[in-house]
Amino acid sequence: RTCDQLRCTACDFRVSLFNDYIWDQSCDYLFFRNNMPELSKLRAKMIKKKGARAYACQCSWRSIDELTDLQTEQQLRWVCGRH
Repeated sequence: RTCDQLRCTACDFRVSLFNDYIWDQSCDYLFFRNNMPELSKLRAKMIKKKGARAYACQCSWRSIDELTDLQTEQQLRWVCGRH
C-alpha cells in the first residue's frame, strides 16, 4: 500500500502515479521537467504493464512492478503530503 498524496521535497511537485504502466527506459530528467503534469504528453513514454505502477514528479521517476520500499531509495525525496 502506498500513499496517494506523495510530494517531492526536491522539486515541490506532487508525485503522480499511474496504475498498470511503467516508464520507457529512454525517459530522462528533461522529459519530466518539460511534461509534468500533463498526462497527454507523458503518455508518449508510458508502457502498459498489468500490475505495475509508474511514479513521477518533475525531477524523479520510478517504475515499480513488485513490492518495494520506496523509503530505502536515498535519491528519492518523496514524502506524504497530507495524511
